[in-house]
Amino acid sequence: MTTPQMHHSPLAVLAEFRPSPPEITRLKDRAKFSRLETIRLIEIAKVGHYTSAFSAAELFAALYYDVMTLRPGDPGWADRDRFMMGKGHAACGLFPILADLDFFPKEILDGYTRLGNPLGDHPDMTKVPGIDFSSGSIGHALSAGCGMALAARMMGRDYFTYVMIGDGELQEGQVWEAALFGAHNNLNRLIGIIDRNGYQLDGAVDDVIGVEPIVGKWEAFGWETHVVDGHNIADVTTLLRALKADLTRTRPVMVIAETVKGKGVSYMETEPGWHLGYLDPSDAERAIAEINAMEI
Repeated sequence: MTTPQMHHSPLAVLAEFRPSPPEITRLKDRAKFSRLETIRLIEIAKVGHYTSAFSAAELFAALYYDVMTLRPGDPGWADRDRFMMGKGHAACGLFPILADLDFFPKEILDGYTRLGNPLGDHPDMTKVPGIDFSSGSIGHALSAGCGMALAARMMGRDYFTYVMIGDGELQEGQVWEAALFGAHNNLNRLIGIIDRNGYQLDGAVDDVIGVEPIVGKWEAFGWETHVVDGHNIADVTTLLRALKADLTRTRPVMVIAETVKGKGVSYMETEPGWHLGYLDPSDAERAIAEINAMEI
């Protein structure tokens, strides 16, 4: 495998990293699985963050079913790649994937958020196998990711650390402290992913506190930056594969994944009111039908 030249490389240049048609179909199916399970789990909880999980579904699928080095059934493997997300409220889209990888029994999903069940609205690393960082208090994940990436270097391990953060999360000052730290320490095995879905709890991100120019800011902080359609599973996987293959890189990476909040359910897409909500039976039926109709 050749080493790619990665700074803003057109995806066409990275063709050798592109997944095959059967692989693309499999990954699309797993993204659909994440969305459908999100609906099922929130039905148990009676309230949840549909749209935040839906915007990240393809990112979850690409990471967990293709890019990250993992051992199904062995969530504590020391040489696994690490993943954490600042937008911990999207955990309902990730928990089914962890169970699908046999990190914990699938039956645990059936008690999501119920008393005594380890699965809550936000992920808890002390209770859920496969969760590398307890998140939900926005702004901390990238700092933890910097620490994990630095620890890997100090211990002589070669795992990668992936951190997903929301675009509203960029309003937190600690994110930029971590950005400085990551670049200063040349954490070249740290890959951040911004779920740029354009919305946060209070409305459009750029109406609450504008965060653009995102690319320019990360470049100014010394990070290698890339922009990708976060719902094009082939493009996401191609880019993440190529980033992992580039062992000559000396800087951390930030991928800006352009996504749609609520992707897959038309009446939820870009509708701030669905940041937190609950589907009545007729709406749930329609949502499931729309997700099932998504191209595979």
